[in-house]
Amino acid sequence: MTQQKRSAPLSRRAVVGTGLAVLAATAAGGGWVFWSRPSFAGSQLSPRQAFEAAREGSIFLVDIRRPDEWKATGIPDGAHPIDMRRKDFIAALDAVTGARKSAAIALICARGVRSAYLSNILTQAGYSSILNVPEGMLGSRAGPGWLESNLPVRPFAG
Repeated sequence: MTQQKRSAPLSRRAVVGTGLAVLAATAAGGGWVFWSRPSFAGSQLSPRQAFEAAREGSIFLVDIRRPDEWKATGIPDGAHPIDMRRKDFIAALDAVTGARKSAAIALICARGVRSAYLSNILTQAGYSSILNVPEGMLGSRAGPGWLESNLPVRPFAG
């Protein structure tokens, strides 16, 4: 019996590089392939709405970015930083929300791409009140973002 060698998971850089290679190869062949932002059919909040709702306690605001991003920009005031890459992400989220799948949870990332992606995953996993902040921290086509809206942040201490 031969053992198959398991390949390591692809890094984000490898996925993006592969996508660009596919795009270039497709373009060279006469067709085009475009990668787009994942769509999320659920509710959305502006950064100001998310800040005010988190301050009032009507939502759990979760910053799903990486620790290096938290260090660079700070964490939105009122947000719970939980890196979406954590293997125990659901357990960490449940610790924040009391394991209530009906709790209102707003997700924020840098520009709204990862939060839309994760919003879809959590909705499919049975969470019934997921909200996306599509502007993110840095702004996107949806708007200027948390930082440009001059909303408060706290430093990342980790």
